[in-house]
Amino acid sequence: MHPASPDDWLVIAGDVGEILDDVAAVLRLLADRFDTVIWAPGNHELWTHPQDPVQLRGEARYRRIVEICRGLGVLTPEDPYPVWDGPGGPLRIAPLFVLYDYSFLPPGCTTKDQALARAYESGAVCSDEFLLHPDPYPSREAWCRARVAETEARLDACPKDVPLLLVNHYPLVREPTDILYFPEFAQWCGTRATADWHTRYPVQGVVYGHLHIPRTTVHDGVPFHEVSLGYPREWRRHGRPPGGLHRVRPTRPEVAR
Repeated sequence: MHPASPDDWLVIAGDVGEILDDVAAVLRLLADRFDTVIWAPGNHELWTHPQDPVQLRGEARYRRIVEICRGLGVLTPEDPYPVWDGPGGPLRIAPLFVLYDYSFLPPGCTTKDQALARAYESGAVCSDEFLLHPDPYPSREAWCRARVAETEARLDACPKDVPLLLVNHYPLVREPTDILYFPEFAQWCGTRATADWHTRYPVQGVVYGHLHIPRTTVHDGVPFHEVSLGYPREWRRHGRPPGGLHRVRPTRPEVAR
């Protein structure tokens, strides 16, 4: 994975790794190659994996990764949003961390308990249930609410004269999850609290990962880019070479609907 020019910026929409040392090693490598690296956390970085010597949980784990990023010069959701002034700019790039709150319920479910029961019946249970701890918050939903409120305040304060590129691990709207093979998995894929951010703010594009279904869709005229690299078994199944980069242009691209 290399830049096309020395001035290229790299946006990472989460899931760099699960072991803290691995996350640091990958971010260090990419920071050395690209002019600027911008990271938004995925759920895998937030796992407290039993094989990780660092057993920090929840907020403390997230803050440790932010410290690592700052030591490497990698920008995070805790830093001022940088402005790209290259071709097609200016464009303010906002890495986000808002988690999920089980509000993307599968069809026929009206409560989290129903959705979780169906997920366990189908075998489509996210490992977050065992490895992603919300400490010191009482639940992942509470952590999500706190992150949504903090992020909204920052977006409200952004100058409106520069368009935004929002970068989040999870899609900010529900629609991209409609094609999941297991609809029960959608509950771990975002929150309805962000559903109007792409229209409420001067957003020119959204970048996300998590679903492992790389494509670009358009919602209310705004392109949403799913940029996940996926697992090796997915590269083989789809015939995609590893290490491909998705160029996000600040213009309206051709899209798959």
